[in-house]
Amino acid sequence: MSRVAIIGAGIGGLTTAIGLQRHGWDVTVFERSAANSPAGAGLSLFGNAFRAFDVVGVGDAVREIAGSPPRLPAGQRRRDGRWLATMPLESLRDMRVVHRADLHRVLSAALEPGTVRFGETVEEVPGGFDLVVAADGLRSGMRDTAIRYSGYTSWRAVTNRPVELDGAGESLGRGERVGLAPLPDGRVYWFGVASLPAGTHFADEYAEVRRRFDGWHSPVPQVLDAVDPAALVRTDVYELARPLTSFVRGNVVLLGDAAHAMTPDLGQGAAMAVEDAATLTHLLTTMPLSAALPAYDASRRPRTRAIARKARAMGRLLQSRSPLRDLVLRFTPTGVVTRQLESVEGWTLTSPARVKRNGNRRG
Repeated sequence: MSRVAIIGAGIGGLTTAIGLQRHGWDVTVFERSAANSPAGAGLSLFGNAFRAFDVVGVGDAVREIAGSPPRLPAGQRRRDGRWLATMPLESLRDMRVVHRADLHRVLSAALEPGTVRFGETVEEVPGGFDLVVAADGLRSGMRDTAIRYSGYTSWRAVTNRPVELDGAGESLGRGERVGLAPLPDGRVYWFGVASLPAGTHFADEYAEVRRRFDGWHSPVPQVLDAVDPAALVRTDVYELARPLTSFVRGNVVLLGDAAHAMTPDLGQGAAMAVEDAATLTHLLTTMPLSAALPAYDASRRPRTRAIARKARAMGRLLQSRSPLRDLVLRFTPTGVVTRQLESVEGWTLTSPARVKRNGNRRG
């Protein structure tokens, strides 16, 4: 029986653990935080994430907590509520918004008891394992590549009660934006973004949020009324300073943000980690380890690099202070936007033979 150590019990690490454990691997997950640590706010899952969850056998369980797609107008609008661009509902038919804590609960329940060892920090490659999966996030201890500040920070929360929305997506100011997304139970996942120097702090983060966004269109103030100040999460947005030249070093393989941390502007961070996990699971269970790791690297690096580049470009556009940004959004044809979305979420599992051929072509 092959033994694998997975560093990090985030979405990517847990999904990898599920996939390999169900194929008979001896899996141990090391997680630095305590078992009862808070699991954050909300996240978006598009069709590619659900197809990847299907590969490891938990797609239906995740769909149960995701509910039905919201039937709301979605896109970008101005801070006064005027729509700049809307997405056809058909393009968002596979998109769901879930609470991160609910997703963690579903993934954890799919593992054998005792698989995750909480409160254990791994500072060097553990011995005694055939494979080490570094899924320990943006500041991975298994990677020496620097990270870069995006230029903007974010506040995030889930409302403590349902709030009626008249639309979903993002509303844009100058160097600021607000995102609203409904959860299946009627609560709202909310985020605010502002261009600020890295490390800026406010004595009262919730008061700063109200100061910035109270004057925005309805229902933004009503959503903020329903946010518990203690539940507000503040995070400066970072990404890798440069793409990695490989996701593999010996028997250590990088996954999720540890491999390709990107800005959240396409809502694809979690999906990329789940795609990584599905691809790695499939390759490790269909070919020898010595062939699976290079195939994983050849499959995942080009796609994640492209998605990270698109996310960075989208973030710069949405954070822009220029009036030209609004014109770009208003006059971009809907078909162009739809095709871009389809290219982002159009992932399917690639066969090992095809991965090998593509990897050889790229050198």
